[in-house]
Formats: sequence, structure tokens, C-alpha cells
Amino acid sequence: MTRPLPEDPLIRRLVQQARASQVSRRAMLAGGVGGATALALAACAPGTSGSLTPATDQSATDKTVKWANWPAYLDEDDNGNYPTLEAFTEATGIEAEYLVDINDNNEYYAKIRDQLALGQDIGADIITLTDWMAGRLIRLGYTQELNDANIPNKKNLVAELRDVGFDPGRKHSLPWQGGFAGLCWNKKALPNGLKTLDDLWDPALAGKIVVLSEMRDTMGLILMSQGVDISGDFGEDEFNAALEVFREQVTSGQIGGVRGNSYTQDLINGDAIAGIVWSGDITLVNGELDEDLFEFALPDTGGTLWNDNFMIPIGSPRKANAEALINHYYDPEIAAQVALWVNYITPVEGAKEAALEIDPDAADNWLIFPDEKTLSNAKTFRPLTGAEEQSFSTAFQAVLVGA
Repeated sequence: MTRPLPEDPLIRRLVQQARASQVSRRAMLAGGVGGATALALAACAPGTSGSLTPATDQSATDKTVKWANWPAYLDEDDNGNYPTLEAFTEATGIEAEYLVDINDNNEYYAKIRDQLALGQDIGADIITLTDWMAGRLIRLGYTQELNDANIPNKKNLVAELRDVGFDPGRKHSLPWQGGFAGLCWNKKALPNGLKTLDDLWDPALAGKIVVLSEMRDTMGLILMSQGVDISGDFGEDEFNAALEVFREQVTSGQIGGVRGNSYTQDLINGDAIAGIVWSGDITLVNGELDEDLFEFALPDTGGTLWNDNFMIPIGSPRKANAEALINHYYDPEIAAQVALWVNYITPVEGAKEAALEIDPDAADNWLIFPDEKTLSNAKTFRPLTGAEEQSFSTAFQAVLVGA
């Protein structure tokens, strides 16, 4: 039985459009139900905020907002427009500019850290960064505290994510989407697929492998392949043993590229036929190729699990506008349309039910609604101390510099 369409005319139209188009970017894969617990991620311990003063909010007179995000991370139509973002502007009168500026957490942080440290406007009112980087910014005092009165839809946040170590009580952040890092492969080139990380090191694939520049994802999969619980109490010895595997595969030329989100182009143009990738992006790649060519799976030894988070930088002068946008995306009907397009795990309670009204087959998409068996094969990379962060990241980057 189909639920009645929502009363809100803007959301009603979005749901009708999504039903009609069947969400062109989706790729429905076999799986199960659930998904809320998939976003209950491990988090960094909170630190002490700095003494920076938030910018004066000019939202009452400046009806604009700028949002910096990753590529292919928001619903988009054939004309390059963002339907749910246009609905936000129509509903609020706030003009939203969507900036596809983030390719890698460290790379983006390097661009904005000097301005953040001075409390200056970085040119974005909302940024969307992964848990560990979100924790860093919050700890350094580089984000503004959210006004829950401006985000009434915060009540729709799944229970598992309402209190996290890097942001107790979710005072400075709200999750945007979650996902996995795992393996992908070209089904024509590799008809038997990939089951383990060791399958990537087959000499026949030399130079045709691309992996992520996010240390926690690439090293996380290697650590797990060596029997290490990345959410547990591993140390420098285990990390260094995994690093030697990474070093060998890079220096030998087995790994042809180490990329941020731009790795998708390596797959699309044929420079890579397999790799360590993020779950939802394979739908994008297949869409660009207009062919169901690549497949994604977690290796037998497990994949990583992560979440990206909305935050308002300390220097943003449009805080209330940013909060209005965040509130918009916590409407279950809006969250459902986004999730079906990006194929990542939504943190919004009620979005699954709304997604089923748009596409009854959505429950079979394990990338959005992973079941407990899938979740049991994924781990979050444990919080690192400051010393570990410096040591592990430096060692990882040294391999890339020396390649």
C-alpha cells in the first residue's frame, strides 16, 4: 500500500519527480534492511576549544549560503541542477551556492586552516568533513556551536549518532552521510571478482590499481587483512607492518595511483580496473560509463565504516542560513531523495520509509540500508592520539613522496 504524498507542495513535487525518474543514479544491489546502526561510528576524544570569536551573523540581511562538499554527493538532474537544493531556496528564499571543493580531508584542511586559525571567513558557510577531521576542527575551536532552535529536524537524527566522542551532544556537528571503504573491480576485466585484499596484489593487475589517499581507509583495509581490529587497541608495530605492505605495493608499481575523490576518473578512463574505493561512488562511475561495469564489495577480512559531518566554520557570517539548510536536509523526504541518488547511508530517521515510497526496491540497496551481517564486516578506525596522528600520517605520506 502506498502512503499518501506529503502535504508540503515542494516536498510533494520532489517525491513525484523521484518516483517518475526512479532516481537515475541508483544501482540496486542485493542486501537487507537496517542502516541506522551503521552510522554509530567511533570518534575522537574531545579537546579544548580555542579562544576564537564566531563571526557576527548577517543572515537576516544576507539571504545566501555557501556549502562546500565532495563530488557526486548531492542529488543532481540531467541539467546539472540540484533539485533538493533548489527546493530549499524556493522554501526559504535563501540562495544556496554548492561548492564541489573537497577531494580529500587533509588537502581541504590545508587550504582553509590558516583562515580558520584567524577566525576568518573561508568562503563556505557549511563544510562536510569526515569524523576524524571534524573532531580536529571542533577540538581547535574552528567551528560554531549549532543553535538547535534553528534545526528542529535535528530530532530526526538516528539515536546511535546523537552523542559521539568527538562532539558530545552534537553541539558542533550533524552527520551528512555515511559509507564504507572496500574493493571495486571492472567486471569485464576481472569476471571472477575480488574477494580479499591480497587479490589486489596479483601481478597481472600491476599499475592498474588505484587506492584512497585517506590513510584510515587504505591502511584500515590493509590492517584488517592482517587480522588487526582497527577499532581496537592496535599500536605502532601493527601499523608499521601494514605500512610495509603499502610501501611495497606503491614502490613496485602495483598501485598505479593514490587519490582522493578524483580516483573515480581513473576508473572511468580505464587507467585503473580495480582498487580501494568508497561505496557510493561506484554508482557514479557506472552512470558516467552508462554501463554496469564496476562492482563494489567489502573484502572478506572487512571494510571501513565512516561518516561525513555538517559543520559551520568559525568565520561564517551566515550561521542561521546554514542552520536552515541543515534543517532542510534532515527532513526525511529530502534525506530519502539524496540517499537514493548518492547511495550512501542516511542518518535521518524516517528516510527509509520515505525512500520506499519513491522506490519500493530501495530496501534491497545494501549501500544505503546495510544489514547486520554487512555491518559486522565493517569497522571504524579507532581514535588516534595526537602523537599517533602525526606519526601514522607522516609515515603514510612519506611512502607517497618516496614513490
